[in-house]
Amino acid sequence: MLGKTILVAALGAALCFTAIDAQAKDVKVGVVVKIGGIPWFNAMETGIKEKSKELGDDGFMVGPTSADPALQVRAIEDLIAQGVNAIGVVPNDANVLEPVLKKARDAGIKVITHESPDQVNADWDFEMVSAVGFGEAHAKLFADKMGGKGKYVVYVGSLTVPAHNAWADAAIAYIKKNYPDMQMVGDRYGVAESADDSRKTALDVLAANPDLGGFLTFGSQGPIGVGRALDEQKLGDKVVLVGSFSPSQGSAMLKSGTIDGGFMWNPLEAGKVFVTLADYLVGGGKVTDGMTIEGLGVVHPDFKTGTIIVDANQPITVDTVDGLAALGL
Repeated sequence: MLGKTILVAALGAALCFTAIDAQAKDVKVGVVVKIGGIPWFNAMETGIKEKSKELGDDGFMVGPTSADPALQVRAIEDLIAQGVNAIGVVPNDANVLEPVLKKARDAGIKVITHESPDQVNADWDFEMVSAVGFGEAHAKLFADKMGGKGKYVVYVGSLTVPAHNAWADAAIAYIKKNYPDMQMVGDRYGVAESADDSRKTALDVLAANPDLGGFLTFGSQGPIGVGRALDEQKLGDKVVLVGSFSPSQGSAMLKSGTIDGGFMWNPLEAGKVFVTLADYLVGGGKVTDGMTIEGLGVVHPDFKTGTIIVDANQPITVDTVDGLAALGL
C-alpha cells in the first residue's frame, strides 16, 4: 500500500556495476515471490522482465497461489530441476527455505533473497530499506496521527516473514520508548498479505476494542483490508491507519482519508535488482564495498551476513499517488 501523508521509499537510482565486463549473457533467472496476483509482485515481475530484456537474459517470476512456505520450497525445487543459473526469493519463512536454498547452491546456482536479512544459504540478500529506518519512519508517522496516545494494533504479512517482523520490532520499540501513552493491543497479527484476512481481523479487533485508536500494518494488503473494514464501520475518519501498500490499490482510500499514510519502496526496481545482481554474479562478478549497483546505488555490504542494505525513504502524497499507480505500483 487521506488528509494524511503517505510516504513511499521508491528507489530509482541509476544502475551500473563497476565491473560491467563481468556480466554474463543468456542467464536464466527464476524469482520466487511470496504470492502471485497482487499489484506489488505484479510490479516486481515487470521489473524482472524489463531488466532481463535489457541484458539479454531469461528472467521470470514464479508466484505461488498462497503465502505458504511449502509452495515456495516446491517452486525452488522445480527451478533447480530446470537448471536455472540463479534463483531469487522473497521468503515467506526464512528457516523453512534453508535446506532447499542449500540444495540450489550445492548445484552451482546463485541464490539471491530480498526482504530476508541474514538469510542462511543465500549468496546475497538485498534490502531497499533498513529495518530500523523503515520501522521507525512508520512509527513516527503513526504516533503523530494518533496524537501520541491511545490503543493500537500491529499487522505483519505473516509471523515468519523476517523483514516485516524486523520492521514491526523497530516500530514497536520506538513507540514504547517515545510514546508511553500509546498501548499495543495483544500481539502482532500475521494477516497483512491477504486483504480478506486483514479485513476480517480488523472487524474482530474493532468489535472487541471499540476504543481502538489505530492500525499499524506491514504487508501490502494490510492497509487495503483494514481500510475496507473501517469504511464498512464508518470509522475511516476516526481510526488511524498507517502502513505500506500499493498505490494503485490504496489511491482511493488515501484520497478519502481512510488510509493515513505509510512507506514503501519500488518493487519494480527490486525486480530489476534481482536480475542485475544475478547476471553479475553468474558472470563471475564479486560484490565489493563502495561499488555501484543499479537500483541500489553505492553499497556497503555486510560480508559476514551477506546482506546489502540501502535506505532511501521518500514521501508519496495525494498529488503523486496517481503517477506511481500509473507505473503499475
